Amino acid sequence: MTYVASGIVRVDKEEWPQRLRSIFLGIQEIVTTYQPHEIAIEKVFMHRNADAALKLGQARGAALCAALLPELPVTEYAATQIKQAIVGKGHAAKNQMQHMVRVLLKLPDVPTPDSADALAVALCHAHTRQTVRLIAQAEQRAGVAS
Repeated sequence: MTYVASGIVRVDKEEWPQRLRSIFLGIQEIVTTYQPHEIAIEKVFMHRNADAALKLGQARGAALCAALLPELPVTEYAATQIKQAIVGKGHAAKNQMQHMVRVLLKLPDVPTPDSADALAVALCHAHTRQTVRLIAQAEQRAGVAS
């Protein structure tokens, strides 16, 4: 795997609808610039604060809509799946995730927590796709051999 880019879509201290618009436009710009073939995203988790959970869901929805405009396939992963794929345990700490993302992508510096989270989702997806492909190939060989 090769590191291409990472970053954060920043929103100004605007009203909430304008923040959602900024998220939408930011993701749309990323999709236009890098032209991915597919999207991987972390599944929604239940937050203790209902208002924060609602806002997270809305922000995630804005990001998904921007990614879905060009009709890209989307795969979702639970946080525990991502941590398991990157660190080897489903309840890894943020600093463990940052360290492993840096090691796996051979980055010169430790990524910020948010960048590490996004890169971890991408790594999890790449590992999962590779594993699924290898299983399918093995099953195909086994079917041909029997």
